[in-house]
Amino acid sequence: MAVASETQLKVADEVWIATALLHREHPEQSDFTIEEIVERAAKEAGRKQLRPGVYVHIVQHCVANRAPSPGRYRMLVETSPGRRRLYRVGDAYDAAREESKITPERGDIPLKYRELLNWYYEWGKDRVEERIKNDPLLALRGSGKELWADEHADQYVRRLREGWE
Repeated sequence: MAVASETQLKVADEVWIATALLHREHPEQSDFTIEEIVERAAKEAGRKQLRPGVYVHIVQHCVANRAPSPGRYRMLVETSPGRRRLYRVGDAYDAAREESKITPERGDIPLKYRELLNWYYEWGKDRVEERIKNDPLLALRGSGKELWADEHADQYVRRLREGWE
């Protein structure tokens, strides 16, 4: 298996690594500003001047819930204007990004970052309670059950229809 060097590292993978490191280092934060991700990528690269594509990948190419232009990755999610977090399976995304890359390939990133993939799979596991809490439609689940708590659903509907012609 070939070991990726800095020159081989894809810009999208560089963005994913920087964002994953931020999430792991700051678990209390749900998302990060574009500038925070740029700064973390620069720190990892060991230079102040990043490759020109890093910023546009954070803003557009890697963002699942934006129309592809032209990058189709689903590595990040725009949580609000100017803020991003890693994409989790189940997040909303633009349909044109269907079946696109979510994480770097293990063999495409340097050895020192490969454990981030294991961390990501743990971090991104289905968080049903969190999704229900944050999704207004899913949060309605179970509401209204008291309407027919004392009667069967069919009896409830029959009662509502009484007097209809």
